[in-house]
Amino acid sequence: MSVSLFDRGPFAPCPAPFNMARHTFEAGRATPDRIALEVARAPGEIVETWTHGALRETVLRAAGGLAARGLTRGDRVLLRLGNVSDFPILFFAANALGAVPVPVSGQLTAREVAGIVADLEPRFACVGAGFEPVEGTAMIGPGEIAALRDAAPADFAGTAPDDPAFVVYTSGTGGRPKGVVLAQRAAWARRMMWEGWYGLTPEDRVLHAGAFNWTFTLGAGLTDPWARGARALLYSGPPDRAVWPALAAAHGATIFAGTPGVYRQMLGAKADLTGFARLRHGLSAGEALPAAVARAWTEATGKPIYEALGMSEISTYISFSPNSPPVPGRAGRPQPGRRVAVLADDGEEPVPRGVPGLLAVSRRDPGLMLGYWRRPEETAAVFRGEWFVTGDRATLHEDDTLEYLGRADDLMNAGGFRVSPAEVEAALLDHPGVAEAAAVAEPARPGVEIIAAYYVPVTDPVPDAALAAHCAARLARYKCPRRFVAVDALPRNAAGKLVRRALRRGETGD
Repeated sequence: MSVSLFDRGPFAPCPAPFNMARHTFEAGRATPDRIALEVARAPGEIVETWTHGALRETVLRAAGGLAARGLTRGDRVLLRLGNVSDFPILFFAANALGAVPVPVSGQLTAREVAGIVADLEPRFACVGAGFEPVEGTAMIGPGEIAALRDAAPADFAGTAPDDPAFVVYTSGTGGRPKGVVLAQRAAWARRMMWEGWYGLTPEDRVLHAGAFNWTFTLGAGLTDPWARGARALLYSGPPDRAVWPALAAAHGATIFAGTPGVYRQMLGAKADLTGFARLRHGLSAGEALPAAVARAWTEATGKPIYEALGMSEISTYISFSPNSPPVPGRAGRPQPGRRVAVLADDGEEPVPRGVPGLLAVSRRDPGLMLGYWRRPEETAAVFRGEWFVTGDRATLHEDDTLEYLGRADDLMNAGGFRVSPAEVEAALLDHPGVAEAAAVAEPARPGVEIIAAYYVPVTDPVPDAALAAHCAARLARYKCPRRFVAVDALPRNAAGKLVRRALRRGETGD
């Protein structure tokens, strides 16, 4: 029996020097007048249009403006911006200088942002209109951001492939968000996805349903279309689960990308999916795509969805694609150029194919992170010899398809975002009426999970509305529990450790 190892040869080595921003805008230099970005407020209502040439020039001007403000190579700059062109312009402008942009979600509370600022120590924060000021660091506000576009242009820094390119914050099992440091070479590694997932061509128009700051949108919705010379379509209007097919029809989208929840919402809202007629296919990532959702969407549109599995530390590396059709019950195949294995729980050797184990990626993968920001022990803990151990459990089958079996740790998945139960529990324990707390992900209906909070009250149960308001003041919306359950005691083992899996089975310590 063969072992659970996939290795289809090394990916083309990253050239040196290498700068992510230069790479992203290089293809567009051949077609500077082609449209690179359209931002729509509503179907047919374009509020911003950028050509490849204008976008590249403005990025370099903004880089010059940031340099004049004192941003230098290696400095961190926090980005708290909405779905406007300021986000990609400032992200790539900072990267062009060799500085390190750090996008954060607009949903984070001031308290959560303050924790990131304390950990990151940024040179300054760029904060867009409608967002609260960021405390604890110098700030560039909306008016100053606009002025950066008119500065004298800088040039791309001669960064090395292993220099840091950007940082994203993600939940850790300890409850404190940790910064994932991605290298410049991560942009080069994304080329494995062009054929291994998207089937991306320069003629494509990619409509992405995510917020600009999310790594899924940053990569699949912006970086890759521009690096390929294609067009990115983004939406900046109010939340509307039925707007996507209308946007696709109005702007000629050929590829649509979103989380499984976006597809589910369109189906639930009975949206007119005929707007996807020009689409070649859809892309899905962030969480497992339920087979029923994929089937219903394909039946309604006649278009396939290609699923991908990934994480902030490596981006997507397992996927289906036009050249690798979906197999029911499987998450995808390792992309060509990847070296992937399923390891035994306590070793570095791959298990036989068909046997479950821990999913791992070679530490030589060009897309793999440099490490966790200022957390050397946690960085060391995720490596075993050659392997970066993802924390996902999986089975690799003989046909190279991978069956995803969930997380090996307690991290929850909320709408495509990893959420630490410890972070939710800390917020709950901050309430004077809560003595003990435990957060778990629970199925709400087939293919949908919510965060549930079990707690031991100090005296009487706390009204659900009060707990919900308390959490909303401390946590981003996607981290907030949707169900609260008062119990007499939480399930614990003989050593007194909380047993969350018992709660997921419906067991409490009553």
